[in-house]
Amino acid sequence: MDLAVARKQMVAEQLVARGVADSRVLEAVGRIPRHEFVERGMASQAYEDRPLPIGFKQTISQPYMVGLMTERLHLTGGERVLEVGTGSGYQTAILCELSKKVYSIERVKELSNRARRTLYRLGYVNIELRVGDGTVGWPEAAPFDAILVAAFAKEIPPSYRDQLADGGRLVVPVGHEEEQELLCVTRHGREFMTERVGGCRFVKLIGTFGWSE
Repeated sequence: MDLAVARKQMVAEQLVARGVADSRVLEAVGRIPRHEFVERGMASQAYEDRPLPIGFKQTISQPYMVGLMTERLHLTGGERVLEVGTGSGYQTAILCELSKKVYSIERVKELSNRARRTLYRLGYVNIELRVGDGTVGWPEAAPFDAILVAAFAKEIPPSYRDQLADGGRLVVPVGHEEEQELLCVTRHGREFMTERVGGCRFVKLIGTFGWSE
């Protein structure tokens, strides 16, 4: 399989054809070798329209969902971004391409270490990684211009609203195991405007302000 061709087809068929239109997002997804973030034996499946297992009951998100969530952040290049759920590091790489600095939290140490090795090998240095409870955010680095949460919550943790900068955007799935909805929250001073983006499917957001294991 020609992985470069598969990646190009992925962008056209899974993102553009389904409405993702931000040229910077499409270019970033088209540049980043998604197959580097999955097990070697799954490289040929890396560009399929579905999530893939990465171990520890976690997944690398479906390409379309990655593109959709990233687009909703409206990144222009100068932002400081908080990512909750480093996972494989694939979404992290896209955020690194599109923003100034990415702070990413992962609760599974082995996944964080693996993602760190992959990201550094591919040349990404505008990141800080942490192992810990993603539901509490990263208060000492706040406020953030954008927050992306790659796991579903019962309800939006108060820490995310507190750590979102004025004018900032938060993208987070909310719901329960049977039904989840992707929300995009924009802060205007003390007010938060919420847009319902659509249905989605993620693993649980586990922690103090999330689900228990």
